[in-house]
Amino acid sequence: MQEKNSSFHADLRCIECGKVYSIRQVIYRCSDCGGLLEVAHNLQSLRKNSADQWKNIFTERYRGAQEPFNSGVWGKKEWVLPQIEDSDIVTLGEGCSPLIRMKRFSQEIGAGDFRIKQCGISHTGSFKDLGMTVLVSHVKSLIAGGEKIRAVACASTGDTSAALAAYASAAGIPTVVFLPRGKISLAQLVQPLAAGALVISLETDFDGCMRIVKQVTEDTGIYLANSMNPLRIEGQKTISIEICQQLGWSVPDWIVIPGGNLGNVSALGAGFKMLKETGIISRMPRICLAQSANAAPMYKSFLNKFNKYEPVQAQATLASAIQIGDPVSYPRAVRTIREFDGIVEQASEDELANAAALADRTGFFNDPHTGVALACAMKLIKAGTIKKNEQTIVISTAHGLKFAEFKTRYHNKSLSDVNSLHSNTPVEIPGDIDTVRRVLGEKLRPSRGL
Repeated sequence: MQEKNSSFHADLRCIECGKVYSIRQVIYRCSDCGGLLEVAHNLQSLRKNSADQWKNIFTERYRGAQEPFNSGVWGKKEWVLPQIEDSDIVTLGEGCSPLIRMKRFSQEIGAGDFRIKQCGISHTGSFKDLGMTVLVSHVKSLIAGGEKIRAVACASTGDTSAALAAYASAAGIPTVVFLPRGKISLAQLVQPLAAGALVISLETDFDGCMRIVKQVTEDTGIYLANSMNPLRIEGQKTISIEICQQLGWSVPDWIVIPGGNLGNVSALGAGFKMLKETGIISRMPRICLAQSANAAPMYKSFLNKFNKYEPVQAQATLASAIQIGDPVSYPRAVRTIREFDGIVEQASEDELANAAALADRTGFFNDPHTGVALACAMKLIKAGTIKKNEQTIVISTAHGLKFAEFKTRYHNKSLSDVNSLHSNTPVEIPGDIDTVRRVLGEKLRPSRGL
């Protein structure tokens, strides 16, 4: 079912001074004050449908047969990018990711209802697909309307480049990717290469790559695809809507989300705000932004109540995708944390690696960034900030298979600054049945839990 109300409309709006721009204008910051932009929807027109009508529309489309509305993102088209023609939508089946109850893990850490939103179950293996389907579809629409865009470009620590390259190649749009040399996994590097992107490996960190791509995209013929572009936020905010839908349109008490460039926590907040403004939910969750201690500018700012912000020189971290010292979406993230009575926590290398491994032992295969969120959630539970009777959702941002080297080094105990508490290695023995039976007898003793 597609809602045909032509009054559904969205513009770009500065989050600082409120100046409004056409959504079809190629602009990333306010021309008056330099503030970041957001996509502002006509809520009055959205409210013409009741909360129950929207629930029915979203439920009917979810995993249905009608393209493109069976996408987890485009099933919410009117809330995402209402003016786009269906023929310009570029979808690779993103969204509709599972929300998994972690019963054994919950028991181990003393939590109540604890779940993972497994956003890594997506086309390129990360939540970045949710934003890129919207951004690339928008670019395709701009080109169809006569805009002279030669390529899309991003700075990346891995997952952004994979998603952008996949969706842009599906649309036939050239892609330029700037990566920090030697700072991403092989699995992340090969994805944009395989998709045919122009990959430029720079002798710098992510923040250096970000400075370059902002300068390159001053040429309006090269379109910026990083999360300072509000079109990315629109796709990623569907995580919030999908979580509530999967919970029977109820709201969790806490959401813990890892953050680097900080666009995702902003998107999370945007989704919940729209749900409340349209009457689908009546309260908001609390949000914890989780950072690696080696790259934690938001955490340091939170400690002084956001009265002072200083970029940091991000140090090497196993959570490489959030190794960012000067996040471009910091102003959006601060606003979200304040609006959602949120907090910011950090996790050491040892904490994130062991948290990911502990969850793996209960049937999950977590990337190191999810390990950061899990470790921070465990800290909040231990401190009593998250109560046992409260429902907690951890956002998993990528698939663990993209970080096989991290997992291998954890289990062979070769990670720096990590005491691998849950390591597991193969038992190498001769190929005879007597030895096998002896080892089975030794190893398969009554379970003592984790």
